[in-house]
Amino acid sequence: MEKYILPEIPDYHTLPVYEQHGGYGALKKALTMKPEEIIDELKKSNLRGRGGACFPTGLKWSFMPKGTAIPKYLAVNGDESEPGTFKDRMIFELNPHQLIEGILIGCYAMGITAAYVYIRGEYGKWVTMLQKAVDDAYAKGYIGTGILGTEFSTHIYLHKGAGAYICGEESALMNSIEGGRGLPRIKPPFPAAFGLWGKPTTINNIETIANVPLILNKGWEWYSKIGAVKHPGPILVGISGHVTRPGVYEVPTGVLLTDLIDEYAGGMLDGKKLKALIPGGSSTMILRAEHVPGVTMDADSLKAAGSSVGTAGMIVMNEDTDLIRVITRIAKFYYHESCGQCTPCREGTGWLWKILKRFETGDASLADIDLLLDVANNIEGNTICALGDAAAWPVQSMIKRFREEFEKRVKPVQALAV
Repeated sequence: MEKYILPEIPDYHTLPVYEQHGGYGALKKALTMKPEEIIDELKKSNLRGRGGACFPTGLKWSFMPKGTAIPKYLAVNGDESEPGTFKDRMIFELNPHQLIEGILIGCYAMGITAAYVYIRGEYGKWVTMLQKAVDDAYAKGYIGTGILGTEFSTHIYLHKGAGAYICGEESALMNSIEGGRGLPRIKPPFPAAFGLWGKPTTINNIETIANVPLILNKGWEWYSKIGAVKHPGPILVGISGHVTRPGVYEVPTGVLLTDLIDEYAGGMLDGKKLKALIPGGSSTMILRAEHVPGVTMDADSLKAAGSSVGTAGMIVMNEDTDLIRVITRIAKFYYHESCGQCTPCREGTGWLWKILKRFETGDASLADIDLLLDVANNIEGNTICALGDAAAWPVQSMIKRFREEFEKRVKPVQALAV
């Protein structure tokens, strides 16, 4: 397994080794460019966000107001609380300086003087690793005042969350950084206009930012030719479940899901057959085994298949998997993690879990299937943030694609006494 997930260069996470292999060369190049040239390079590369929404990064950076002296901020989302997702921590551990370099380039391009890296509270080990890399970069003059002898100055701060899934949502993340309760905000206003402390803020995922130095070093043409045409570049895929080699794999976008299972993850564990696959973390729509062939790991292909790329956290389930137990556990997670701000989510997620428990224990009726759909449909699209959708979609897709699993768990109807 190690040869698939460890870097080819020993100690690449350390500053001296990173520098030996061209590290911070992209930053030096960026400092010779105009900020708008960097943003244009990102637009041409078609780098899309790796946090789930797949929004074009260059376009997002261009939203930052220009020609103003008011403070502006960059928030880098490393909360990574989506079940089935564990890619960002590999960047913290194995390639932290590329992330830092990407942050610095982003700050320069958008005129930002402070960046906050938000890391989930359970990632204590990785917080320490990234802080060491930040400290080393400060000591070498890559972060701070007058970076590399220029007039560019910026600072990077690490902010450790307290373990709330909701803080992965961008506005809840900002409230948490500010020291408040992690509750999502109503939009508009959007972060680019009113973000951290009411100032313009750009929010990017860890993996998204780590791609930036590649584009500056190699050029947008090189980057745009990697993988899928409309969703290019390398992507970190976390594969878990019933596979021989679970782990994180860096692949070009557009790789077949079947190849990810068979060639990268070593095939199905113990030779079992594939039953179902969740392609992008627990909130993405489940796929039946017969729908997986021909589908690739990129936004457009997965959308056409009725799911989404999400965080590229593949959960692979074999023929023996109890899908009712799976969806009940997922529903319990979203019920537990709801912030309680919106009534449809606060009440509806609890009802989803309670009804699913009836299927798990054999106490459900046939009418409960449609009741589940009714509850999920009333949650979807009726909440401030997407947690409600994230709770509804797995239930909706599980019933749509595995209705027979629910029907088999319905309580037998007793014959009426004559």
